[in-house]
Amino acid sequence: MKKYYIAILITLAGMSSCKKSFLDRYPQTSISPQLYFNTESDLSLYINGLLDHPGTSLYVNGNEQATDDYATTGNVTVKNLLSGNISPQNVPNNWNWGRLRSINYFLDNYSKAAVSEDIKNHYAGLARYYRAKFYLDKVKFFSDVPWYSHTIDPTDSLSLYKASDPRTLVVDSIFADLDFAAGNVKEKVPAGTPGLWAVKAMYARMALFEGTYRKYHPELNLQGTAARFLQLAKQQAGDIIASGQFALTPNYADLFNSQDLSQNKEVILNTAYDVAKEIASSGNANILDYEQSPSRDLVQTYLMKDGTRFTDAANYQQKQFVEEFKNRDPRIYATLMYPGFILLPATTPYIQKLNNNFTGYHQLKGYQNSSTDATVINSTDVPAIRYAEVLLVYAEASAELGAVTQDDIDKTIGLLRARAGMPPLLITSANANPDPVLAAKYPDVGGANKGLILEIRREKRVEFALEGQRYNDLMRWHAGTTGFAPYAQGLYFPGLGQYDLTGDGIPDIILISKTASIPDEKNKIKNALGVTLIYYKVGVFGDQNVTVFLQNGEAGGPIVTGVTPRAFIEPKYYYLPIPVLETTQNGQLKQPFGW
Repeated sequence: MKKYYIAILITLAGMSSCKKSFLDRYPQTSISPQLYFNTESDLSLYINGLLDHPGTSLYVNGNEQATDDYATTGNVTVKNLLSGNISPQNVPNNWNWGRLRSINYFLDNYSKAAVSEDIKNHYAGLARYYRAKFYLDKVKFFSDVPWYSHTIDPTDSLSLYKASDPRTLVVDSIFADLDFAAGNVKEKVPAGTPGLWAVKAMYARMALFEGTYRKYHPELNLQGTAARFLQLAKQQAGDIIASGQFALTPNYADLFNSQDLSQNKEVILNTAYDVAKEIASSGNANILDYEQSPSRDLVQTYLMKDGTRFTDAANYQQKQFVEEFKNRDPRIYATLMYPGFILLPATTPYIQKLNNNFTGYHQLKGYQNSSTDATVINSTDVPAIRYAEVLLVYAEASAELGAVTQDDIDKTIGLLRARAGMPPLLITSANANPDPVLAAKYPDVGGANKGLILEIRREKRVEFALEGQRYNDLMRWHAGTTGFAPYAQGLYFPGLGQYDLTGDGIPDIILISKTASIPDEKNKIKNALGVTLIYYKVGVFGDQNVTVFLQNGEAGGPIVTGVTPRAFIEPKYYYLPIPVLETTQNGQLKQPFGW
């Protein structure tokens, strides 16, 4: 976050404090409307204090770690949910309303400023944009929630302890806020803050979420209203495309290792870091050897370089690490550390590290490998919203609406694939031969555009792999059973023996029996380069004194990160319970589906 936002953030932290974790305290105790909200500077400073777009957390989002993109050793909510360790008594407190109070306080007081109406409306639009984002997050967790459009007097028990409003009312209110924001937020804004196009991009994302959620979630009984939101998503994305303001950057990898994305035509909203200005990121600290490791399922999703499916090969489940990375969609090499990758400051290829509960694949996206200088590493910008997502929203909304043309696909998915050096996506080919692997992952998809929708979902996963979007995609697609319940698997090994992991044909590691002893250094085997092999003991999941868990132990298989059966309970696990303290204080609150 930029340095000049620090003061307002501290002020707003005081405004957001809440003894009863609910709307029971005036923010006026921190900022008096008589002394504030008088000038544009007041409005700007307050609104900038509400900035919420992601920084480097984009690459290590907790909920993402529990999807089919990752294995995780982290204490993340979805993993605990699947293990039966979440209840109203111990659920993380997502029933928190302090931020809403800060937003509504602004909206209750901004109009007294001595500025023109268009300036007032610009800042009010930003506040309503933030309120829409706040409320959609609440809808994602709980579906029905209380809607509050104003700050609440702490003596107003009727409002404080009212029942939740229906999802339909809350969502209509969200999109009324977004309509206002899209009609009033200015295009030209300070760098790193949301302007018109960021608002419209988020509008499109949120409309696509709600449209597809309603379409694929029968428990809501709102399928008949899905098209309205899909049309809004297409409209907002179409406006951004038609503006001509944005274009894909030629080199995909440049988006994730640049010191300055402020002028990048693909980046609609940038999170800037600059150590020299005391705005430092967390750098590489949470990527390599952290709690998350990419999954084999993600690796298998990438197409071959010629556009054919990796999973069409008869033996694809037995392909080893080096072979998995041959002739693949080039985006995989900007996302994962690949055979032959050199991790600075080393001058020789990196050898994948293997360890219990990790897959053996390593994340590259979000890792700055162009320098070992901490200043460079911690000054790498993050593309919070990028134009590629707008193209995908337009394509997906069009396909879900059933009114999609080859031109729609060419000007969206076609551009993404061309940037990657991949063949185009053809509607007729996709629908004539839907991918059976994807069809099994998304069993709800049907109709004339089944194959196309599956390929658009592949494109979304690949283009935005490890960028914090997979969790919400699986939730809105009703893919909890296939996307969350299975444990992530890792590298495949056919059994004990020596293996090449760098792609030069020379062994780098050796897998030995769990009953064998690792020899002392002087007696370890050396490869043809004179380099000592790295030793790992192999067993099945849970074996003691073993470094690598293979599905079949010494008989081989993929690395496994868990074996205890776990189920995704439908529709219950698409939501979280309201904390018991809240339902005790307010008996009108009802738990969401199944809780």
